[in-house]
Amino acid sequence: MNSALQKIPDSLVYEMVNGKPIYYRGYKEYLNGTKQLEQLIGSSKFQSFLAAELIFLFKSFLGKDYYLFSNELGLQFSKNSWRAADIAIIKKSKVKRLDSKYLSVPPEYVIEIDTKADLGEISNPLGYYQEKTQELLKFGVNKIIWIFTDTEKIMIAQKGSKKWEILDWDQEIEFLEGLKVNIHQLLVDNGLR
Repeated sequence: MNSALQKIPDSLVYEMVNGKPIYYRGYKEYLNGTKQLEQLIGSSKFQSFLAAELIFLFKSFLGKDYYLFSNELGLQFSKNSWRAADIAIIKKSKVKRLDSKYLSVPPEYVIEIDTKADLGEISNPLGYYQEKTQELLKFGVNKIIWIFTDTEKIMIAQKGSKKWEILDWDQEIEFLEGLKVNIHQLLVDNGLR
């Protein structure tokens, strides 16, 4: 098994949990030559549109006191553990400087749109979302929102709350304190529904 892991390039590692890699969905197709790396790490038009629209709304709402990071920002929990975030929102005062390293302090908010992780080799694929969310909360993230495009559902987990919510995305969801967004209406307003 060790020699098989050594043959898989680091570029195919999506996240690392306690030294164990989680690979990009489709990594086996890359290894057998039927997919290019860009096909694995790229977002769909739908995911990209949602991320861009949300970032625009968030930036307009929050103003200059926050950084908005996107593009699978690395969140470094410890030496051998890190996760990726589609959108992370953090107070500028918590970031000493911008560099090429992963973020090692918790953002206030993390928004995820689906996942690029290969869940085929995870014994409990649903557990992936729960474990990642729990790790983000333990790291210190105040609120994690998952947007699931296939099921049109949203899962919300907040620091200090024992109750996680799963809602339809035609409901108004408070993404940030004081900012509610209805994903379905956002799509309608852009001629996509």
